[in-house]
Amino acid sequence: MKKFALIGAAGYIAPRHMKAIKDTGNTVVAALDKFDSVGVLDSYFPDSDFFTEFERFDRHIEKLRIMNKPIDFISVTSPNYLHDSHIRFGLRNYADVICEKPLVLNPWNIDSLGVMEKEFGKNVYNIFQLRLHPTIIGLREKIKKGDKNKVYDVDLTYITSRGNWYYSSWKGDVQKSGGIATNIGVHFFDMLSWIFGSLSINIVHINEHDRASGYLEFENARVRWYLSINQNNLPDKVKSDGNRTFRLIEIDGESLEFSEGFTDLHTKSYQHILEGNGFTLMEAKPAIDIVHSIRTQVPVGINGDYHPLAKTPSSIHPFNKGFI
Repeated sequence: MKKFALIGAAGYIAPRHMKAIKDTGNTVVAALDKFDSVGVLDSYFPDSDFFTEFERFDRHIEKLRIMNKPIDFISVTSPNYLHDSHIRFGLRNYADVICEKPLVLNPWNIDSLGVMEKEFGKNVYNIFQLRLHPTIIGLREKIKKGDKNKVYDVDLTYITSRGNWYYSSWKGDVQKSGGIATNIGVHFFDMLSWIFGSLSINIVHINEHDRASGYLEFENARVRWYLSINQNNLPDKVKSDGNRTFRLIEIDGESLEFSEGFTDLHTKSYQHILEGNGFTLMEAKPAIDIVHSIRTQVPVGINGDYHPLAKTPSSIHPFNKGFI
């Protein structure tokens, strides 16, 4: 049984990591979050020690190592801008690290973490659950078996509804989350590069508080992409069915809808890592390069080869509604 520590226990995604750790026969012995609403721990690891102050958590992890009871893995589910620091903490404590996406916000952070991996003899793994989704695996196999010189025309659409709380949280702060493309899109960009090869062109058409859209050109694909957290962008059928999320890939006009099948992908990710097959720093780098470029570009507007939904009017930012 491997011993885990969890940083970011009160977050939205943390329970999926807890479930994955439990489902793979392992345990969380220490958890950290500045918020103390972590009753979910009782459903998985009621005996875990819990800390709201990093300093005490740091001392506890160090004490376990001194007592020859070291942590094997540290799972990082904290806000995006803290990932780099928390990964470094894990490596300095001679633990392998499993980090939720995005691994880091800046490409150069990956290079520095690579140096630390060698220094401490431990590894950093990223959660890229789409690489384990059966539909996506099938698509990749189909593309790999096809014409190696073919360039596919792809439209990627991902709409996942968020309420006004989003803008008051760290997720609504570009400096902390990286913005829409980073926060909700990084695993899709990883998927695209995993399937269609290296990137040559990256153009941003719009990059707003609730949506972003652009054009990417890979070795084997021309991709128009659209990401949104605005529920008004959902197709009528999706809204009438009471769903709040919509994922669609269209390849040469053929639709590949994959909104289902995400329930156990974190568990599969952990199994993959524990078997020695986790996705490494260098595998994460292409997606981080893409989202960093999107974040730092000046959008060119609605011209050229753009996604059809890019012309959809943006919603009013909640902070511009006269709220106090």
